[in-house]
Amino acid sequence: MAKPDRLTQYAQEDEILWHDRKRYLGLPISFTRYSFDENRFYLKKGFLNIVSDEILLYRVLDVTLRRSLGQRMFGVGTIILSTADQTLPTMKIESIKDCERVYRALSNIVEKERNEKRVLGKEMFGAAGFDDGSPDGFMDHFDSGII
Repeated sequence: MAKPDRLTQYAQEDEILWHDRKRYLGLPISFTRYSFDENRFYLKKGFLNIVSDEILLYRVLDVTLRRSLGQRMFGVGTIILSTADQTLPTMKIESIKDCERVYRALSNIVEKERNEKRVLGKEMFGAAGFDDGSPDGFMDHFDSGII
């Protein structure tokens, strides 16, 4: 009986909950692909040279939805993720279909992941470079001495 390979054990993928492509005039004719599962958001760009990136969802600080008039006419929108990730501090999920439903799902999954991992706000802000040098990691923008 063959022993399971350890690399295979760690290389298993979670079930993809959502996937889409960047759209032009409402049509998915782009080589930019987005997807996410319960733990990570994935970005793949390119045709000949493919660049892949991922963000752990518990590292997302803020989720924003933007829809211009042109995007609303074609039924798409852009979601912006502000993260504590060093390589990708801001990720734009551009011109995706059903953006409001994806926005709500991402918001809920991010909150669930942060609660499960017991990540506090002060840990995230320090990781994102918002640390003001105070010993406890909190910022006092008004120099009031009250944090």
